[in-house]
Amino acid sequence: MSAPAVDAGMRQRAVPPRSRAPLSSSAAWQRLASPLVIVVVWQIASATGLLPERLLASPLKILTTAAGLVQEGVLPEAIAVSLQRAVIGFTLGAVAGIGLALVAGLSRVGENAVDPPLQMLRALPLFGLIPLFILWFGIGETPKVALVALGVLFPLYLNTFSGIRGVDGRLAEVARVLRLSRTETVTQIVLPGALAQTLVGLRQSLGVAWLALIVAEQINADAGLGYMINNAREFLRTDVVVVGLIVYAILGLLTDAVVRLLERRALSWRQNFLSR
Repeated sequence: MSAPAVDAGMRQRAVPPRSRAPLSSSAAWQRLASPLVIVVVWQIASATGLLPERLLASPLKILTTAAGLVQEGVLPEAIAVSLQRAVIGFTLGAVAGIGLALVAGLSRVGENAVDPPLQMLRALPLFGLIPLFILWFGIGETPKVALVALGVLFPLYLNTFSGIRGVDGRLAEVARVLRLSRTETVTQIVLPGALAQTLVGLRQSLGVAWLALIVAEQINADAGLGYMINNAREFLRTDVVVVGLIVYAILGLLTDAVVRLLERRALSWRQNFLSR
C-alpha cells in the first residue's frame, strides 16, 4: 500500500463521527412530538366542549391547579408524606428481599427453607392482603408501609436470587485457587456477578412500590398524594386528581432515572463492551 493511501486511511479513522449529536437531538424531538400532539388535541377538545370538564379537566386548568396547590403548600406537604412512606417501605422491602435472596441463593438448605413460602406469598394478590393488614396493624402508617415493602420484596428477591445462581461456576474455582474466605467470595465474586440482575429487580420494585403506594394511600389515609386524590374525587375535582397522578408518574420516572444512572456507573464495563 502506498504512503498517501496509508495517510488517508489514518486521517479517516482519526476524524470523530459528527453525525451522532444531530441524530440524538432529532430522536429526542421525535419522542416529544407525540406527547405534545396529545396535549394539544386534549386542550382543543376541552376548549370546544368535546371533552367535558367533569370528565377530564383541560391541560391549562390542570397546570393552574398545580400552581395553586404549590402556593397553598398542599402539594409539597402531600409529596413529603408520600415520599416518606415510599422510602421507609422500599428500604424495608429491599433489605428483606436482598437478604432472603442471599440466604436462598448461597445455600441449598437456605433455598429449601426460604423459597417455598416466598413463592406461595408471591402467588397471592398483593392488594387482597389489605383487609388483613388493616386488621393486623390498624389504620395508621404501618399497613401502608407494609404493603409497599411486600410489593418491593418479591421483584428484588427473584432477580437477586437469579443473579446469584447465574454467576459463572468457574469463578468458584478461582476463589478456591486464591484461597478466598466465604465472606470474600461472596463480596468479591458473587455479589458483583449478580449486580446487573439485582439492578433490574431494583427498577421493577420501584415501579411496584409506587403502584402499591397509590392504592395504600387511598385507604383510611389522612395525608399524602393518595388522600389528596381520593378527597378530590369526592368533590369531582378531576384537575386535582390528574395533578396527583402526574406527580406520581414524575416521582416514578425520577426514581427510575436514579437507578439508571447507578446502573451506568456500576456497570460501566458493559457500556464499554456494547460500544465496540
